[in-house]
Amino acid sequence: MTMNENAVRGLSSEINITPLIDVLLVLLIIFMVIVPVMPKGDTAAVPRPCGDCLSSGEQAVVLEVLSGKNGAVTYKLNQATIARENISGRLTDIYRSRANRVLFVKGDDQVAFNRIAEVVDLGHAAGVQDVGLLTPGTNR
Repeated sequence: MTMNENAVRGLSSEINITPLIDVLLVLLIIFMVIVPVMPKGDTAAVPRPCGDCLSSGEQAVVLEVLSGKNGAVTYKLNQATIARENISGRLTDIYRSRANRVLFVKGDDQVAFNRIAEVVDLGHAAGVQDVGLLTPGTNR
């Protein structure tokens, strides 16, 4: 507290803001140091337009995960119905001779996401490098 020049006997109750500014500057410096060090989120690969992404004669591989009757899940590989047990072997056969290892997975909105994640894992095990997720309204 400081003495007021006009008052002879009284003390002044003014706030001393110097310590508050010191604390503010310390916090500012701490945040300026921490922010550049904080980890950033995953980066997303933005699709680039190209007319000849697929080599001559190669067709895009689309694996559909559809909900069937009574909650059963059905799988289609390029519009042909396939059993879940045969997906890995068939994808291995397809990607064995391909240079472009891209798989498009189209999931039904009624199917649980873990079913779609299993298909993505099967694709990676078969040698797929990039996986594109298609929404139910996407025509491919």
